[in-house]
Parts: sequence; C-alpha cells; structure tokens
Amino acid sequence: MSVASAVLGRMWGLPPRRNRVRVERAVEVPMRDGVRLLADHHVPVTVEHAPTILVRCPYGRGAPYALLQARIYAERGYHVLFQSCRGTFGSGGVFTPGVDEAQDAQDTVAWLRTQNWFDGRLAVLGGSYLGFTGWALAVDPPPELTAMVVMIGVHDLGAAMYRQGPLELYNGRSWADLVANQESAGPLTSLVRTLRAERRLAAEMARLPLGGTGVPWYDDWAGQPDLTSPYWDRFRVTEALRRTEVPTLLIGGWHDFFLNQTIEQYETLRARDVDVAMTVGPWTHLNVDNRISLAEGISWFDTHTARRAPVGREALVRVFVGGAGWQNHGSWPPDTRSRTWYLRSGQRLAELPSTEDDGGTSFRYDPRDPTPSVGGRLMALSGGAKDNRELEARQDVLVFTSEPFATAVEVHGSPVVELHVTSDNANADLFARLCDVDPSGRSTNVTDQIVRRTGQDMVRITLDPTAHRFEAGHRVRLQVSGGAFPRFARNLGTGEDPGTGTAMRQASHVVHHDAGRPSQISLPVRR
Repeated sequence: MSVASAVLGRMWGLPPRRNRVRVERAVEVPMRDGVRLLADHHVPVTVEHAPTILVRCPYGRGAPYALLQARIYAERGYHVLFQSCRGTFGSGGVFTPGVDEAQDAQDTVAWLRTQNWFDGRLAVLGGSYLGFTGWALAVDPPPELTAMVVMIGVHDLGAAMYRQGPLELYNGRSWADLVANQESAGPLTSLVRTLRAERRLAAEMARLPLGGTGVPWYDDWAGQPDLTSPYWDRFRVTEALRRTEVPTLLIGGWHDFFLNQTIEQYETLRARDVDVAMTVGPWTHLNVDNRISLAEGISWFDTHTARRAPVGREALVRVFVGGAGWQNHGSWPPDTRSRTWYLRSGQRLAELPSTEDDGGTSFRYDPRDPTPSVGGRLMALSGGAKDNRELEARQDVLVFTSEPFATAVEVHGSPVVELHVTSDNANADLFARLCDVDPSGRSTNVTDQIVRRTGQDMVRITLDPTAHRFEAGHRVRLQVSGGAFPRFARNLGTGEDPGTGTAMRQASHVVHHDAGRPSQISLPVRR
C-alpha cells in the first residue's frame, strides 16, 4: 500500500509525505453494550503530538477505502483510526444502516480519550455512508472535535430513498446488494458486482412486489414511503446540522445521489455562521476526482486541526459549471434572476406565453413498459450527463425545445417547472428533465426531478440544483414523462402499497399550454 500511495500521491499532486506509517490491525474498541468494534490504527511514525482522524466504515478496512481515507492522511502527519461499523468485517453486533452510528461514534471517542497517543485534537473524515457516520458523531459533538470533511455524504437515509415520493429503486437496491454480499465476495469481486449491478439486478428490479429481497432492512424501507412516519426517525441525524460548530468542508457532485443533502448541509451551516466551504464537481457518486477531494481534505485538516498551514482556499464555494469549467463564489447560489420559457404547441419553448384558448400535448405512461432512466444521479457507470436522443424518441416522453441562444446563458441553482396537467389516473408520477441541445442535435441531461402527484391540476417540480452554461447556438429542452425506471420505482397506477403491490394500471396525461394554463420552466440565470 505504501508504493501505491506514493505513486498516487505524485499523480494527484498531493502534498509530500511527512512520515512513514505503521498499522496496528484489528484493535478492539468496546461499546457500552458490550459489543466490540474492530479498527485499524494507522500510526504516523516519528511524529509527536499528531492529531487524530476518525473514519467509520461499513465496507471493510482494506483497499481502496483504507488507502484513500486512511493511509494517505496518516502519511501526512495524522493518526487515523479506521473502524469497521457494527456488524461488518469482524465488528460485533448487527448492521442496520444508521441505527447505531451515533452511539457507537460517541463510545469510540470515549475510548480514544484513554489512549496515550491521542492528543485531544480530533477530526472526522468520510464519504458517502462514511459521511453519515461523521454526521452521527456531530449530533452531540465532542469538545475534541476540530473539523469535518464530508464527501458525497448523507445525513438522512429516508430522504435519500423517498425525497420526492417514489422510491429511489436502483440506488437503494444496488447498495443493499453491495452491503449484503460484500464480505463473502471480497473487495475486488464486490467492486465488479457494483459496476455490473445494472445488468445483474435488472430482472429483480423489474419484479413485483418490491419487497422480498432477503435484505431485511431494505425490505422494510421498500414499504415505508411516508417520510413523516416515526419509522424514519432512527435513520436520520439531521440534528447534527443544527448543533455542530466545527469548520466543515463539503464535497459533492452535480450528478451525485446525495447532491441535495450536500446543498442542505451547506445552507444550514452557512445560515448559522459555521465555517463551511463547499466544492461541487461534475461527478456522479462513483467518480469523484481524488486529485481535488484529497488535496482539499488534507488542506482543510492542516488548517483547522493540525494548525500548521494557513487557509488555502481561494473561495468558500468552488463549483464546476458544465460547459464552462471551475468557478469560485463567495456563497451558493450566486446572484441570479429568473428567466422563463413557456411550453407552446409544436413542441416549442418560447419566452412569451401562448395566446391560444386551447392547447395541450398528451402522452401515456404504462408501468408494464416503463419509461427508462438515462444517466442522471445513478450510482452506476451509466450515470451522469448522457445523450438523451434515443429516450426522447419514445412516445411516452414529451419534449419542448427553445430557439438557439444568440449569446451564452449560465444557470446556477434550481430550475422550477410548473405544469398544468389533467390525467385519467390520480395515481401517477411526473418526471421533468432539463437538457442542453447542441448544434448537432445531441441532447444532454443537465438536471431533473420526479414528483408523485396527489390529484392537483398544477404540478410544481423544483429540479435539483445545477451549474451549467448553455453556449451560444445551443437550445434549452424540457422533457416530461411519467417516470424514469429503474432509477425510480414505477408508479403502478393503482394506489396500492408500493412495497407489496403487483397490479398495474396505465395513466394518460395532457400537459396544457394555453392562455389560461401557461405551463412553463423558469431558470435561475446568473446576472
């Protein structure tokens, strides 16, 4: 691992290594209920009074996690306690996502206080679920905590699964499959299984009902769409955002599954005047650029925990703008104004509303042949920005397109779609997507969102945040459809329990765009 970290450190342009590393493996850390969790202690050899970084992980203590979130930091002057979560990789107890993380994190810090190498300076590091374990500690932040770095992280598992109503089927099911099989498969096989999950799990995700997978906590989740239910209380650590005062660096991706939670974390901390910075790149959950995330993470801890370097960031917010590259901002979002395009007959978007007395475009959604998902916020290699032309050729997908821009238009923030819709089935979803159409006709997804209808005729859909430049000669396109499967579970159209339902019913919709019902999309355009 030493050779790999040296090669990668040079390749990624990281600060030079300060010391050698010795690893004390399978250190037992006692919990209050008698369970013992195993941890590997990465010791910075020859460094006295080094701070400690706590990383709590359910995916094992080997590569690649130990390299990226332990070894590289330990080589730069930090003790790193890399701990396996309860019920994983030799740690005692049973793993149920989220439930025990706050208590186990506190017990781990209590144990750290008894170690003669712990100098009282603590930091938390974690990406994805490892970020959840960090937020779990921050629900009751210990006085030793000096800084946090959370990458593509989550603080509310229920919201991750059901934020807009439909179940995030692909992301939830593929993650459950990873966790359930990782110890028997081994790290390399687990990686291959994850990369092949779309094809390997396709038949299972098409099967009804959604439950019965053999992963108990996931089967429970599949039948719990109501986020207001007390059921979800133990799966969220949102209170941490209102309690922590420590400097926090957030790293997210515009096509990451947890983007909205990264933005919420930033906005909540910033509103409380916590020292918070945020970097958002063009990444999905699986392809965060380590050159950026590691360099920024090391710099953040060197500044706020080790106190051996000045603040190295040029701006509090760094975002990658699609079509334009990296930009620095003092806050998020920057100053914008709303610019509106109206849906018109002939599949057009225009900056003036229709004067027609009657106008509408219809489509039908059939759960037996669900509209497929293309790109977007998938934990898969097929996620991210993709060519949507094949999808847009389907009869169950509406498209409305603007004229080419004379000058570039830059969007920062959350576009808002307002659709006047009548349907013959109140049990239906609506999926809206913003695309960039280049002069060749290629339509690339920028951002999107889905909502579960409740019978209303005017549906407001706030798309996920984005930062994107539509160049001169490019066009804005709005897609409207009834779903995006298997990213989201299909709406069966019957109102049955989503975890146990099997019957299916089609839904026919008319999207109105006449003078009295002006459906529209409004973009936050940078001034």
